[in-house]
Amino acid sequence: MSKYAMVIDMDRCITCHACEVACRSHYNVPVPYYRNWVHDLQPQGVYPDIRKVSYVGLCNHCDDAPCVQACPTGATYKREDGVVVVDKTLCIGCGLCIDACPYGARYNNPLDTKVDKCDFCIERVTDGLEPACVSTCIASARIFGDLDDPESRVAKYVAAGAQNIVSEKVSVGPNIYYLDSRNNFPVILSAFPPKVPKMPTPQKIWTNVLKPLFYIAIGATFLGQLAAFAAQLLKGESDVKE
Repeated sequence: MSKYAMVIDMDRCITCHACEVACRSHYNVPVPYYRNWVHDLQPQGVYPDIRKVSYVGLCNHCDDAPCVQACPTGATYKREDGVVVVDKTLCIGCGLCIDACPYGARYNNPLDTKVDKCDFCIERVTDGLEPACVSTCIASARIFGDLDDPESRVAKYVAAGAQNIVSEKVSVGPNIYYLDSRNNFPVILSAFPPKVPKMPTPQKIWTNVLKPLFYIAIGATFLGQLAAFAAQLLKGESDVKE
C-alpha cells in the first residue's frame, strides 16, 4: 500500500504563486480562501546578505489527523494511502474540523457550505496524473510520491534531510516535508507555528451538530404531517364528487 506525501524544495521554489493559482483555478476556490498557499514573510538578514523567506503550505495529511477525530459525521476520514479527504455528502459544514486543524488548512466554502481543503488531487492521482500544483510548478520545487517506496524521489528527499513543520506542543505526524539549506525553519515556525488542535466539547457538538439536526427532524416531521393532511383533504374532496 502506498503512503502519499509531498516534499517542497525551498531551494528551488521561486515563490511565483503558480501552484496557488493552479489550485484555485482547478477547484474554483473562492477568494479569499485557498487549498494551498504561498505566504511571503519579511526578508531576513542585513544588506547585502539578505534572503527571502516564504511559507509554502497545504493540508499536511497527518498520520494522527485531529480533523478526523473532530468530525462528528465521519465526513472527514483518512484513506489507506494516507490522504485525508472530505466526503461532501456527509459534511454538514459545522466547522469543528476547521478548529481542530493545526495548520489552518481548511475552510468552509460559501459556495456549497461544505468544508474544503487540499486532497492531493487524489482523483488526478488515481488517473495517473500529478496534483495540479505539482504539474504547474515551473521550478520543479514540488515533489509528490509514495513515501513507502524507498526509490521514490519523495523518500529520497526525506532521507536526505527534508523535514516537516512541527512544534513541541503539536505532534500529529505531518506528511508535507521541506528541504531548505538556508535554514528558514525557525522563521517559519515563529510566524506560523502549528496550533494546538481545538477538539470539540459536548456543548459544541450540541450547538453545531445535534441541535440543527434536531430542528431539521422536527421540520421534516411537520412537513410530512402537512403533506399527509393535504392528501387526506384531496382524497375527501374526490370521494364527495364521486
